[in-house]
Amino acid sequence: MLAKLAGESRLAFKKHALVRMYQREILANEVREALLKGEIVETYPSDKPLPSFLVLGYTSQKRPLHVVVALDTEEEMGWIITVYQPSSKEWEEGFRVRRRRV
Repeated sequence: MLAKLAGESRLAFKKHALVRMYQREILANEVREALLKGEIVETYPSDKPLPSFLVLGYTSQKRPLHVVVALDTEEEMGWIITVYQPSSKEWEEGFRVRRRRV
């Protein structure tokens, strides 16, 4: 569903996401690229007002991105909550599993 929304440009960026993207030098196009072939690595079904997901995807330049997306199934819209480039300090190789804190 997320890839479909990204392909149809049915994504909206929350203000927080835009601020973080600017700070982290991530373009909206890169977010769309990452979502087109991304995979859900964590789910947050109890998030309010909408359930959300952490998606791992790669840009056309092979840059890994984590995108938190809230999914509005009624409006068929994906709300981009935040975006960042995952760190190997916090994530296992492949950026799909969080490292355990000791």
